[in-house]
Amino acid sequence: MFSIGDFAALGRVSVRMLRHYDAIGLLTPARTDPATGYRYYQADQLRRLNRIIALKDLGLTLEKVAAILDDKVSVEQLHGMLRLRRAQMEAQLSADTARLISIEARLRMIEEEGYMSTEDVVLKQIAPVRVAELSALAASYDGEDIGPVIGPLYNEMWRRLGATGVRPSGAPIAYYEPDTGTGGDGQTVLVHAAVEVVSGTSGADDLDLRDLPGIESAATIVHRGPMNEAFRSMQILARWIDDNGYKPVGYAREVCLQFDPQNPANWVHEFQLEVTRA
Repeated sequence: MFSIGDFAALGRVSVRMLRHYDAIGLLTPARTDPATGYRYYQADQLRRLNRIIALKDLGLTLEKVAAILDDKVSVEQLHGMLRLRRAQMEAQLSADTARLISIEARLRMIEEEGYMSTEDVVLKQIAPVRVAELSALAASYDGEDIGPVIGPLYNEMWRRLGATGVRPSGAPIAYYEPDTGTGGDGQTVLVHAAVEVVSGTSGADDLDLRDLPGIESAATIVHRGPMNEAFRSMQILARWIDDNGYKPVGYAREVCLQFDPQNPANWVHEFQLEVTRA
């Protein structure tokens, strides 16, 4: 048998925690000395302790932990719970990391206010283009809502292009529009993941083939870096539009000029925003 101190060290928990578990009947010692009150534990009790800690780390209350253990939760069930929790925590960590990157980018932009040059904005005509595309709804224009939608759309796009034999002839083009369909709440956004194909391409049942109209007058800017910093380039566009007496028409297209799956810092996109004289 092990003293409470030794058992706590073996289980990587505190003595105070073991005393609390004993007090609420969650993990009682194998023997308690009637004269001294010292608690003693057996090695087999580490199995129950491991389950208690694992379930508690899932966010369950100790009362719920006790109920689950009393129901003799199997190892397979416990593994399933832990895998689910791990996936949830990884998703939360990824979201928090993306949010932190966005916050840092906005802080840098605030520091640079008044120094952002609009010299990189180019006004030009955009030719019409034939594209294959897939579409899906996102909750808003926020990058945290767009990213999880457009990534899978492009993954599915490449799979279907390969299956149908349609070959891309140009760059991927993403564009967005408000969801005006039945049940649209005015907040949701229809996300289009498109790629240029040869003019006249047809016969791809699994893809939406359409002609994107040309843009007579587009304010454009090349954005280098991850898309969660796109707002910086968009604000430069906004300043140029305002300074030069234009107003935007619709929403920007994003043309992917360079994509590095390993490092978003190497991404290059051209933002194309249709404008007209105010």
